[in-house]
Amino acid sequence: MSLTVTLFYSKTDDIKITVEARFEGESLVIEGYDIGKRVKEYWGDSDYEYSTTIQPENVLRLYALLHLPSGDKNALLQALADRFHTNSCYSEIQQWLHNHQIPYQGFSWA
Repeated sequence: MSLTVTLFYSKTDDIKITVEARFEGESLVIEGYDIGKRVKEYWGDSDYEYSTTIQPENVLRLYALLHLPSGDKNALLQALADRFHTNSCYSEIQQWLHNHQIPYQGFSWA
């Protein structure tokens, strides 16, 4: 079973942006997907995808950092949604992880 929360969603005539956080097993995955005319103008392709994965041993550190019961995936997802919910949430999460020295793997493609 995959638990998912939408961190940010926006749709206009020239761009649609979706950023979600979910668990895949015990790993936390934060993914974004941008599609539309503005993406094509910037990247040369109509869609842009990006993803950050935090491995289980580092997810445990997030529970402590956010003062949540260890293993409460729903509470962790909700805490992330409460804290990070703007158009820049993906970058803000990566900066927050970096500031707290929590390792993650990230990649993007257009």
